[in-house]
Amino acid sequence: MSNEPGVAPVPLSKGTIFVRRLTSTVVLWTLVIGALFSGNRVLSDSIFLIILNLLVCLGLIEFYGLARKAGLFCFRSWGLFCGILLITGSYLHLHGWLGISGTPARVNDFETSLLILFVLGLCVRQFLRKDLGGAISAVSVTLFGLMYVAWLLNFIQKIQFFPGIEGTWYVLYFILVTKASDVGAYLIGSLIGKHKMIPRVSPGKTWEGFGGALVVSVGVSLLFAQLAGGHLVGMRPVHAVALGLMLGSAAVVGDLIESIFKREAGVKDSGGFFPGIGGILDLLDSLLFNAPLMYLYLRHILTHPPS
Repeated sequence: MSNEPGVAPVPLSKGTIFVRRLTSTVVLWTLVIGALFSGNRVLSDSIFLIILNLLVCLGLIEFYGLARKAGLFCFRSWGLFCGILLITGSYLHLHGWLGISGTPARVNDFETSLLILFVLGLCVRQFLRKDLGGAISAVSVTLFGLMYVAWLLNFIQKIQFFPGIEGTWYVLYFILVTKASDVGAYLIGSLIGKHKMIPRVSPGKTWEGFGGALVVSVGVSLLFAQLAGGHLVGMRPVHAVALGLMLGSAAVVGDLIESIFKREAGVKDSGGFFPGIGGILDLLDSLLFNAPLMYLYLRHILTHPPS
């Protein structure tokens, strides 16, 4: 890559980009998963809470930054505060430290209450603005940021602390299958991709890459389910295939959704935290919608007794 003034940088090859993406992904998730499997429950849970809050904060900062680049006003500080409150409050509820226990959905009332107060707070915050223009846009963008980043990521906690199972193994499972989809889509799409999926949204996405995402995610799902054995309660080959297809497809959709936001903001990546990947949202986009899908499948199918 040239550093001479006026000389355009030489574009990186697809192989170099793939290696950078893979290295960043492996290093980051190895650290996260290593912390979760440290063997010390208090340490693991504390690190889990810190990591999740960090991801939410950085993800919200990037999302609200994209919104502002697109010319949309938002209340970033209020969104960040409530994002941290949502994650931390849910953590306390899931541990029963606030006197609430029972069903896997016991945190839902807290989430609903917080969202109601969040919207009311947004309206009050709007009252204090000198310029009342763009009120609907400001409230909508701030609320969507909280839902898109914090609320969706919060389902990872519901998986991690799901009663009666080894939640950490399911968190590991859904991350591996999701990221396998990312790798399969990029690798196969780069090698043989010719037919564009939605070029006006993401020029690089191809139907061949989508097929590669499904094949690799199903393969990793079956392999990990076999290796994990009894650690994945209720998991059978039919579930591994179904989840591989579902998580692999949703990962691609999640990536496309973030591409819409970046295209409106006029940027290629949401940030520059990770070489070859981009920002936090580029790292999380495929996980955001997969977390609630994994939780719902876990709650209503894998741990639901047959009638």
